[in-house]
Amino acid sequence: MKLKDTIMIAIAALAFMLITGIAKADEKTYTPQETIEAFASVPGKVSNHFKNEWQDIKEYQAKSWAETKQRWPWNVLLKGKNDTQN
Repeated sequence: MKLKDTIMIAIAALAFMLITGIAKADEKTYTPQETIEAFASVPGKVSNHFKNEWQDIKEYQAKSWAETKQRWPWNVLLKGKNDTQN
């Protein structure tokens, strides 16, 4: 690259940065009260999320274990019938 090309690229990059820097959206300022309320609500939100996830996991495990119990080889051997081929 020649010096002239490098300078043109640098000027174009500088112009791009200046143009995009001016076109910022209005930034919202938060009051101390809003900040405290936001931080205070975090533990409850996290707790609710984990409770919901725990409930989903328990439902999935109950369903999965029920299906596995039907297919378990000992049931086939002890009961004398194969439920998986029905």
